Amino acid sequence: MYYLYHIPGKKIGVTRNLNNRVTAQQGYAPDEYEVLLTSDDIDFISNKEIELQQSYGYKKDRTLYKNLFKSNMNINPTEQTSTFPVPVNKLKGHLMDNIGLKWTTPQGYNFEIKKEYINWIMANVSESMFNNNRCYIYNKAFYEAFFNPKHNPDVEPAQVKLTNYFPLIRDWAEERGIYELGNSHTQYVKLMEEAGELAKALLENNIDEIEDAIGDMVVVLTNLAELNDLKIERCIQTAYNQIKNRKGSMSNGTFVKSV
Repeated sequence: MYYLYHIPGKKIGVTRNLNNRVTAQQGYAPDEYEVLLTSDDIDFISNKEIELQQSYGYKKDRTLYKNLFKSNMNINPTEQTSTFPVPVNKLKGHLMDNIGLKWTTPQGYNFEIKKEYINWIMANVSESMFNNNRCYIYNKAFYEAFFNPKHNPDVEPAQVKLTNYFPLIRDWAEERGIYELGNSHTQYVKLMEEAGELAKALLENNIDEIEDAIGDMVVVLTNLAELNDLKIERCIQTAYNQIKNRKGSMSNGTFVKSV
C-alpha cells in the first residue's frame, strides 16, 4: 500500500512506510501530518503526488515516485535464469516499485513485471548460492506460467515450488542482530503491531496487505520462538498433534471442540 501524505506548510510525498519515512527519518509525529490518499496502484499515486504538490503550491518533484527505484533494479538475464539484485526478503517491495519494467532473455523471452505476476515470482524465487543479496527465477518456468501463447485460460500455471523459509528467516534475523540484541518482549510488541495491520487489511478486504501481514506475523513468530530456544517447526508440529484428532462443529463461524 502506498500512502500520499501531507506535512502542512512543508511538503506532500509518497511512502510505503509512514512510520519509517515520516516519523523516524523526518521527525514528524503522527499528529503533525495527514494521509491524503492511499492506493496500491503506483501509477495512480505517483501522478496524484505531482498533481497535489502543484495544487497545494509546493515544489513539484522532478521524478515520479514510481521511477525513483527503477535504476536499482537491473535484472540480469542469462540462458537459464533472471537474477534480481536484491535479497529475497526485499524482493516483493522492489517488484511493486518496478511495475512495468521489461527485460529480454538471451533465448528471446520478453518479460515484464506486472502486479498479477508478483505472487508467482515470490513463490518460485531462489536465493543465489553465491550472494545472499541476489535472487533468481527460472526463465522457462516464468514463460510457461504467463507468456507462452500456446496456453489457454484452462491451462494450469507452472507448479509452485514449496520452500522451507524458516531457516532463511532465522539466517536473516541472526545477521541483523535480532537474536543477540532483541528480546521476547520487543518481538511480542512487533507481533501485535502486525496483528493490527492484518485487522486493517481484513476490514478493507485488501488481499495483498492480508498476505503481507500474515507473512510478517510468521516471521515474527519464527523469531519469537528462536529467542525462547524453540523452533517454529516444533511449535507447529506440537499444535498440529493437538488438533489433528480433535472433534467438534462450527458455530457462528468458529470451530468449537467437543468436550
